[in-house]
Amino acid sequence: MTTRRLVITRSAAVIGAASTGLLLPELARAQSDKVRVGFMLPYTGTFAQLGVAIENGFRMALNEQGGKLGGREVEFFKVDDESNPAKGIENATRLVQRDKVDVLVGTVHSGVQMGIHKVARDTGVLNLIPNAGVHVATRQQCSPNVFRTSFSNSQPTLALGKPMMERGHKKAVWITWNYAAGDEAFEGFEKSYTEAGGTIIKKLGLPFPNVEFQALLTEIASLKPDAVACFFAGGGAAKFLRDYHAAGLSKSIQLYGSGFLTEGVLEAAGEAANGVLTTMHYSDSLDTPRNKQFRLEYAKTFKLQPDVYAVQGYDTGLLLVKGANAVKGDLSNKKALYAAMEGAEIDSPRGKWTMSKAHNPIQDMYLRRVENKENKVIGIAAKAVADPATGCRMG
Repeated sequence: MTTRRLVITRSAAVIGAASTGLLLPELARAQSDKVRVGFMLPYTGTFAQLGVAIENGFRMALNEQGGKLGGREVEFFKVDDESNPAKGIENATRLVQRDKVDVLVGTVHSGVQMGIHKVARDTGVLNLIPNAGVHVATRQQCSPNVFRTSFSNSQPTLALGKPMMERGHKKAVWITWNYAAGDEAFEGFEKSYTEAGGTIIKKLGLPFPNVEFQALLTEIASLKPDAVACFFAGGGAAKFLRDYHAAGLSKSIQLYGSGFLTEGVLEAAGEAANGVLTTMHYSDSLDTPRNKQFRLEYAKTFKLQPDVYAVQGYDTGLLLVKGANAVKGDLSNKKALYAAMEGAEIDSPRGKWTMSKAHNPIQDMYLRRVENKENKVIGIAAKAVADPATGCRMG
């Protein structure tokens, strides 16, 4: 009885200590030996497939390390951000305050990203951005604890100007939706095209997500430019490609775009997409051993074909692995962790890339032509493209 009472008494003492937060050192270590990773991604709605692809890619990178980060087990937490900017701060706060995540991976939608960004800057939690290209995250509001592994919205179009001029397309019309991503993509196009010697004769826009293109296509026909450059994505991109072709413009006016114009829409666009030229940091058809290996392993693991979003998720995992291994799993050693991530070279399926001082990838942009429902890489449009990081003062 004495022994039993002692065990009960000791147990009660431990429970009492735990309830008051006075955990014994051994118990504290036992409770914190897992790295807590939070996914804040879209799992429902228009961008649901993107969220799944990013998570799959991230998990694949960790699986290559035996599922560990710097030798430590990993515990995952998930929140569906619903691509709803109004819930951005609330959802990010839930992961940081309730789930006590060490790392917050998210997100796709730039509006939602701004909510995450506020929480990351306020709390100091490590935020890895696997997609959202909103400029301010690695420009005016750059932060030591925020790293992007995808692109800034102007990066693909920063590579458009040179190949357009090399093909003799000296006068162009620009068209996009009137919203932040379209405006930021135009910034890259305007800089690269005018610096290469091109002239933008008209800038056309329509409200997001309007897809009534006919009046604008009629105007393009009357302007007779050498080329049209654009930023559209998703279902709207497929509709634009079909309408552009149906208007007869694809026969006489070469169409260019940021790579998102032809990502994931080639089935829906059909033959209307053939011959369209885009610039992008990745292509499914990239003919390298690294990309082939990645695509094979991803397909075997998830029974799905990977896309650019899966690659970005994978690279997010690779970046965190580099950082965690450098500090032997001690993610609280933030100075050394961030230094290792800043200095990392990522051996990615897209090609090797490095991190800028503003924490945005410095990466090659490929020139791609649509042939038979595939984005065929026909060359490198620009090497080592870096976002200008305007206004970034890293604290």
